[in-house]
Amino acid sequence: EVQLQASGGGFVQAGGSLRLSCAASGFTFDGSAIGWFRQAPGKEREGISCISSVDGRTYYADSVKGRFTISSDNAKNTMYLQMFDLKPEDTAVYYCAADIVGYYSGSYYCGASSGMTYWGKGTQVTVSS
Repeated sequence: EVQLQASGGGFVQAGGSLRLSCAASGFTFDGSAIGWFRQAPGKEREGISCISSVDGRTYYADSVKGRFTISSDNAKNTMYLQMFDLKPEDTAVYYCAADIVGYYSGSYYCGASSGMTYWGKGTQVTVSS
């Protein structure tokens, strides 16, 4: 059974940092697509960073480019989202997601979000001004 468990959210002041983790089970990252999404109250879900094995390229949304970094530790089957210089507009519930076979590019997965098959429960990030 594929499971994703996100953690690491919390409350931080503007300019601060957080690192989100997502522990995966039931599949390995090799050959897969993984990504982070977020949804703020009253807004649509946004794909903020995705990587797919089909091209190996990392996609970042413009809203987080230069501040957030996605990574993975294949030995631990865990993905991370390191967030720097957090802003109040980063406040949202953050979700990790995966497609066990990376059929599409990272930009597609983040843009469509429907391409991801498995989703973890979200973790809340709140950034105060």
